[in-house]
Amino acid sequence: MKKSKKIKIIVLFVFLLILISLMASAWYALRLVRAVDDGGSGREMKISVTSGETAREVSERLFENKMIRSADCFYILARYSGRILNTPFVLKTGVYTVKSSMSSLEILRLLNSGRQDYIKVMVPEGLTIRKTAAIMEKNGFCSSDDFVKAAKNPDLLKEFSIPASSFEGFLFPDTYFFSPGMTASEIISMMVKNFFSHIEAIKAFSGKNASNIYESLILASIVEREYRSQEEAPLIASVFRNRMKIGMGLYSCATIEYIITEIQGRPHPDVITYDDLKIDSPFNTYKWAALPPGPISNPGLVALKAVADTPDTEYLYFTLTDSVSGTHTFSRSFNAHVRAGAEFRTKKAAGSN
Repeated sequence: MKKSKKIKIIVLFVFLLILISLMASAWYALRLVRAVDDGGSGREMKISVTSGETAREVSERLFENKMIRSADCFYILARYSGRILNTPFVLKTGVYTVKSSMSSLEILRLLNSGRQDYIKVMVPEGLTIRKTAAIMEKNGFCSSDDFVKAAKNPDLLKEFSIPASSFEGFLFPDTYFFSPGMTASEIISMMVKNFFSHIEAIKAFSGKNASNIYESLILASIVEREYRSQEEAPLIASVFRNRMKIGMGLYSCATIEYIITEIQGRPHPDVITYDDLKIDSPFNTYKWAALPPGPISNPGLVALKAVADTPDTEYLYFTLTDSVSGTHTFSRSFNAHVRAGAEFRTKKAAGSN
């Protein structure tokens, strides 16, 4: 009996040791999968998971950047986390924001979800390709030069049947949510598809291809750069259409600005001089009584709709007569146009005294 009792005590002691060891191991393992900054807001890290990358490689990168406590524990958890996640773990490519306040399990759930980060980019109406390229460079997608190069890529232009040497005019201004790592060509493709999607809502353009609407797009790009008040965009479009009907030049300062900044690469002018009006360029609408050879900006819906549904008027001129509201006075004759401009300058001078 004494010997049997002694054996039982030894077995019980061994069992307790094993139990304590298991509990200690479990406690240690739980500690290793806890957040590095448990209870705090923690640091953030953008981690890019590329195609073909393994869970082991990702775990080591996370550990090197002190976002997890143990690369081995993270890897083991990834291998055997099917029951915990209720789905087999699949490392999905993309860019994710990982916080040091997240546990290893939370990070695994994020990488398994495929919920990538997106970068919100606002592209205003009336920008040129080069100005749009500067926005993309600022947001870290690509260099400005690479974007401009992609916007002139013959193969990409052919894909969308663009009848021009660049996508000028077809990069629809909007608020975009781009994925980090997108190439210039991918961004341009998204913007061009957005353009064609939006013009389908315009009756006059619905079902038409790029060649069918190209002249309207050129005119819309000028209207975009000329109007300030949305309500006046259709009237400005009517002025330009009336001028073209009688073989009159469009006389748009916006086209001169385009030549100076986009073609000549000079800074944006404070004023347009008489010498500027003499620049020898097919985009100079003071010199040639026709549409320029291509768009001078990327117009939004207001300008596109103004050109698609232009009201019938007899206006041939417009001049700014309210600097605050940005509204114009529209005239049928040159004399009335001159008087409106003179009255505005007189009022402005009187107000400054």
